[in-house]
Amino acid sequence: MGSQLNTSVPARLPGGKNTTADKLLVAASELMIERSSIEVSLSDIALKSGVNAALVKYHFGNKDGLLLALLARDAATEVANLEYLLAQPIAPTAKLKLHIAGIIRAYHQFPYMNRLIHYLLHESSVDAADEVSKFFVAPLLDFHRRLLTEGIKAGEFRSIDPVLFYTSLIGACDHLFFGRHAMSRATGVGPVTDEVCRQYIKHMEALICGGMLTSNNETAASAAE
Repeated sequence: MGSQLNTSVPARLPGGKNTTADKLLVAASELMIERSSIEVSLSDIALKSGVNAALVKYHFGNKDGLLLALLARDAATEVANLEYLLAQPIAPTAKLKLHIAGIIRAYHQFPYMNRLIHYLLHESSVDAADEVSKFFVAPLLDFHRRLLTEGIKAGEFRSIDPVLFYTSLIGACDHLFFGRHAMSRATGVGPVTDEVCRQYIKHMEALICGGMLTSNNETAASAAE
């Protein structure tokens, strides 16, 4: 896919008030969800949106610019949710469990998100990878640092390296979706449904909290369930 596309990145991502740009982003999102793939053509996006394909270059520079803008749009919502969660007057352990559920549900809501991240980080341009790191990876890693610091200070978490935590949590959530195709061939598992998400949330809560909580908080968490 990367070798067929112009991988330069537009200087500015389109603002949310541009109706034409928004139509293109919505159309691209809907097509990727319908097809379970990020392999959608500009002509398909134009047809779906009712917008001339030439306007993709005007608003986004090229197809990679459109994909970058789509990921930035979806990531902005998730980053705002992180800040809201961190500000809530609840225990760090409760925030951790809500975060685990939120990450899995976000990947389920935007099933193309993990594929876009992989593509833009590894198969597009250096500029695109830098942008993804700025608006997605860096804010998420910063949230983890602050949440872990809060939990350790409260005596709820053991000392955990935030980079290792990020790698463990995001890697596990990402692989549920990114590796699903390989698993389906090997074991015959079906698609990621709402029920699969609920089961995975419980599994990840038990797995992560079981390794992170201090002995006192672990006992309290078990009693509360």
